[in-house]
Amino acid sequence: MRRQRGVGPDSRGFARTNLNAPAPLPPPLLSPPEQRAPPRRTSTRALPSPLPPPPPPATPAMLLHILGSSTLAPARPSPLRQSGAGTGAATVRCASSSSNPSAAAAAAGKQVAKVHSYGALDYERRAALRWSSLYRRIAVGHGGRPVGRTLGAWDEGERRLDKWELCRIARELRKFRRFNLALQVYDWMTERRDRFSLSSSDMAIQLDLIAKVRGVSHAEEYFEELPDPLKDKRTYGSLLNVYAQAMMKEKTESTFEQMRKKGFATDTLPFNVLMNFYVDAEEAEKVSILIDEMMERNVAFDVCTYNIWIKSCAAMQDADAMEQVFNQMIHDETVVANWTTYTTLASMHIKLGNSEKAEESLKEAEKRTTGREKKCFHYLMTLYSHLGKKEEVYRVWNWYKATFPTIHNLGYQEVLSALVRLGDIKGAELLYEEWASKSSSFDPKTMNILLAWYAREGFVTKAEQTLNRFVEKGGNPKPNTWEILGTAYLKDGQSSEALSCLEKATAVASPSKWRPRPTNVESLLANFKEKNDAESADRLMNVLRSRRCEENEEYKSLINTYAFQDT
Repeated sequence: MRRQRGVGPDSRGFARTNLNAPAPLPPPLLSPPEQRAPPRRTSTRALPSPLPPPPPPATPAMLLHILGSSTLAPARPSPLRQSGAGTGAATVRCASSSSNPSAAAAAAGKQVAKVHSYGALDYERRAALRWSSLYRRIAVGHGGRPVGRTLGAWDEGERRLDKWELCRIARELRKFRRFNLALQVYDWMTERRDRFSLSSSDMAIQLDLIAKVRGVSHAEEYFEELPDPLKDKRTYGSLLNVYAQAMMKEKTESTFEQMRKKGFATDTLPFNVLMNFYVDAEEAEKVSILIDEMMERNVAFDVCTYNIWIKSCAAMQDADAMEQVFNQMIHDETVVANWTTYTTLASMHIKLGNSEKAEESLKEAEKRTTGREKKCFHYLMTLYSHLGKKEEVYRVWNWYKATFPTIHNLGYQEVLSALVRLGDIKGAELLYEEWASKSSSFDPKTMNILLAWYAREGFVTKAEQTLNRFVEKGGNPKPNTWEILGTAYLKDGQSSEALSCLEKATAVASPSKWRPRPTNVESLLANFKEKNDAESADRLMNVLRSRRCEENEEYKSLINTYAFQDT
């Protein structure tokens, strides 16, 4: 379980005099005051948090993170500085010592103003900086410099960082899928092991981030180098999750078997990961075997267990079994069905063609939606769009905007995808313009949604204009962006422009895993061979070599099929 964090009572606004002491934890939902308050006055006004609330409960593919603890001692007010002690504090003269009382009073007032917080120096009178300030600095890039430099500058120039703050920042970055930045935070702590005590929970999170950023092989190397005491159920569980997400069946099953032998398969999480893997691998019939094992070993079910079980029933087209599992969940006193259960039910009913039951489930999900669940709004908009309910999508979107003061890129991406799915392109274009006018972070994923529709429908000019405006506003297209535009050119018969797009994608791809779509490669190769355009074919081969496509059998087959005689 997470440790409950306390809140320091430092409401008087005074800073610490010991700069080397660790900073006290800020109240989690209070924003720091803009300026120091005078002594003997206490502010109890609660201000809204500048960042979105904590994420929803972990999915079966996520691992719990036990945050490091730190001191909760409140900061103490600085004592009044005495003049003449080399402190640089101003001396306040008594008004009666002057022959001109009014002038003396004015002078005294000026001197008091210089002292600021009744004796605090410049570095002391500033409001304590919260972890959220550093999070924002990292999230926006702060001039594009590495996270380690930003952390180092903050640690030396602003305030000494503690483990709780760094883990909190990393958790927020992970929530918004900024995995590379989150990994850099953990790398920075790892380089300072003498200062930060990292637990197996920290290692499990770092292993998961390494897999997401650098690949499975690097995660395996990291796990092998861990000391034996740290190879516990947390790090093994993280490795199991890495293999499952990579759809590596043999290694997933082998790791789970090792956890069984070592006595680590006593919790719900590894079972959930393996069951979810079987559903994704279209082997849903194996879920019931694991369910039986959990019952035999008295492993408790949680909401995720039931949700996966429901998904497995739907995957086997067994609506009756799905209802039976749901009824069992309702009667399980240890589990409370939440919005995830009902959105899962709705999704499965949609797959089975039960639109009426799907809509009923969505209404139940709405009843269990709180102001802390952004992801629930995303699911609702997506599922209503699959049901063809445009009015419901707009209703949920307006509810979403009224609930959260700030709508992040992901929120716009979900509603844009829903509207495009419904064919409401005019509405999607209006919302895209709204996003472009408000966003300070031009995520190309948001633009790609509209760009892909233009490409599919053959609106080449609109696609070009949209991309040009995005670049003019400071956006940086990703490889997928260029390939989407290239697809539009291919549909329009402009193979030369399409090839140029793939070359641009290659130029910005490193070190991503992007490779051109085989269908696009095949279209270009066929076109170049038909025109006997060996020069363009060579350019395309350079693209394929740079992305190491020749190692893949599918690309090899295409190259051999359309190879020129002298290639």
